Amino acid sequence: MNRAILSYLVLFALLLVAPFVVYPVLVMQILCFALFACAFNLLLGFTGLLSFGHAAFFGAGAYIAGYTLLHWGLSPELGILTGVLVATALGVVFGALAIRRQGIYFAMITLALAQMVYFFCLQAPFTGGEDGLQGVPRGKLLGLIALQPELNQPAYALYYVVLAIFAAGFWLIYRIVHSPFGQVLKAIRENEPRALSLGYDVDRYKLLAFTLSAGLAGLAGATKTLVLGFATLTDVHWATSGEVVLMNLVGGVGTILDPVIGAGFIVTLQNELADRAGPWVTVIMGVIFVVCVLLFRQGIVGEVVGRLKPVNHGDAENTEKSKT
Repeated sequence: MNRAILSYLVLFALLLVAPFVVYPVLVMQILCFALFACAFNLLLGFTGLLSFGHAAFFGAGAYIAGYTLLHWGLSPELGILTGVLVATALGVVFGALAIRRQGIYFAMITLALAQMVYFFCLQAPFTGGEDGLQGVPRGKLLGLIALQPELNQPAYALYYVVLAIFAAGFWLIYRIVHSPFGQVLKAIRENEPRALSLGYDVDRYKLLAFTLSAGLAGLAGATKTLVLGFATLTDVHWATSGEVVLMNLVGGVGTILDPVIGAGFIVTLQNELADRAGPWVTVIMGVIFVVCVLLFRQGIVGEVVGRLKPVNHGDAENTEKSKT
């Protein structure tokens, strides 16, 4: 069996038993941000586009799902679907504007557009302003499965719904990356002029990748609202865009599984330091960001795997001969 497939199966098996060992809400929060990190990695790691505004799609999914569940009384699956559709539509608009530029200009355009979404959520009457949307009900999935547990009981039903959503999103990203479309995205990342000279409509591929990434980010945000029961300005704040970049840097970009590990590390660290470090959490996150950039170019996971991988002395000798 392929080693990568085996690692995915082991991870899934661990997640199946995780709520019996770890606080389920924490694991669900990790799964939501892991999906967010994987969605961002589809754009950065496999297409080579650095976005500083992905919180706009994460927050759009969170707010729309929360509003439809709270005020329209939609079922959980319809509320999440509505959030995903709005985030995807927003991704089409933002992507069409942003892909006209490259590099730092692309990143700055996405940041500016995301800040517009932030101030809209701050001023719009239906978002709750600075208070956000509170007390979002979990409801019943398909009208049958109650996602709200009884008093002092673990939310096992909700956990496995969230796990199923994460697994579906992860599988979709896996299929995208290993499809012919994904190979074109990698070609664009490695050498965009060459991909263009081969006849590929580069802008169309980048727009589609941007839209898919936005929709998956919206799915993560909508699921997060269902888990925590609220959507706030933090979901659309630029700091959330920075956190997802950090998750990818810690885990490693350009791979499918590593952002999941990075998200788990960052979310767990934030929860552990929230009461102990207080406002210093942001400073600690900044230090981790600098350390990863300077010392762990391939992410922590990539560096560990690289050090554990046995050195092929034959290849090393051939390399030296070729140099001489």
